[in-house]
Amino acid sequence: MMTSPAKPAVRPADPRFSSGPTKKRPGWSLQNLESAALGRSHRSKLGKAKLKEAIDRTRALLGVPADFKIAIVPASDTGAVEMAMWSMLGQRPVDVFAWESFGEEWVTDAAEQLKLQDCQIFVARPYGALPDFSKARKNADIIFTQNGTTSGAKIPNFDWIAADREGITINDATSAAFAQSIDWSKCDVTTYSWQKVMGGEAAHGMLILSPRAVARLESYTPDRPLPKLFRMTKKGKLDNELFEGATINTPSLLATEDYLDTLKWGESIGGLAALHARADANAKVLADWVAKTDWVDFLAADAEIRSNTGVCLKVVDPRVTALNSDGQAEFAKKLAALLEKESVALDAASYRSAPPGLRIWCGATIEASDVAALTPWLDWAFATCVSELADKAA
Repeated sequence: MMTSPAKPAVRPADPRFSSGPTKKRPGWSLQNLESAALGRSHRSKLGKAKLKEAIDRTRALLGVPADFKIAIVPASDTGAVEMAMWSMLGQRPVDVFAWESFGEEWVTDAAEQLKLQDCQIFVARPYGALPDFSKARKNADIIFTQNGTTSGAKIPNFDWIAADREGITINDATSAAFAQSIDWSKCDVTTYSWQKVMGGEAAHGMLILSPRAVARLESYTPDRPLPKLFRMTKKGKLDNELFEGATINTPSLLATEDYLDTLKWGESIGGLAALHARADANAKVLADWVAKTDWVDFLAADAEIRSNTGVCLKVVDPRVTALNSDGQAEFAKKLAALLEKESVALDAASYRSAPPGLRIWCGATIEASDVAALTPWLDWAFATCVSELADKAA
């Protein structure tokens, strides 16, 4: 029987490395939400003011152009993306680019639910790779996910989107917003949820529309029924009240206060550049560790396309890769369970439909010191699981 390795002396101060909902901001407390408009109508003067403040602070912190519209919508990022797809697509050809689980959901929506005509699908294989963006058609509407939450791969830039495009672009930026640059000139619809980089509460989505997207809404009426939750126009014109804080359904004013709290935190630490820098620094800690560790590697091999938020890792040690697919999945499952048992990394398993491995959230609310403290525990957990594997084989 092999001897179990010694446990590291230092633990992360906070073991919450979940990729969503993510860790709350440093210094967060329920007491920070005492000014929430609880028990008030979201249509009251106070309720609408809170929602409008969330929109205004979003615009300021993200640098959203003044002529773009911002709305708070139901059903998180999924609701925001599907509002755009159901309301805007069908007028012209569509190109859908996917390289991870959620992007593939938009493939399903476009091809099987909306049954869009002249719809080209580009799905990257294996996980960690990107599709061929050169296939994007100038005359087509384009759907893509800026940062692959479940594959750890992001777009390196927006150069592949034509500046003089005829169609609109829909950018699912849920795990990119506040951590990666967004080229607003190339994005007509941008969506994200509060629960990712800023560590807000779940269930609310953000929908950001360019003037081109507004023009599409006002000039095109799809030949399909639209649920109330998807309707953004009234009598052929954009419902501007929706973009001033008059939400379609009832939002949580407690969650809204929490989102305001995290936006204020982002402003206080130096704004968007500081948020980007925090995510970059966290991801670099892992990159430096992977570079000197022979049993692990990134799911995304190309550093240029590697995510700085949802960092996806795979086990490459021959003792594990020699196992069949079920064996590799079981090993990864034990690895994540051991980290959770020791309370050093909670919710760190790879996404259920992604290749087996680990997924460590490195967004702006994470501390680099916690990532640094985690890496010896990753080595310890691997050594422990390999030891068990050897004992079974003996």
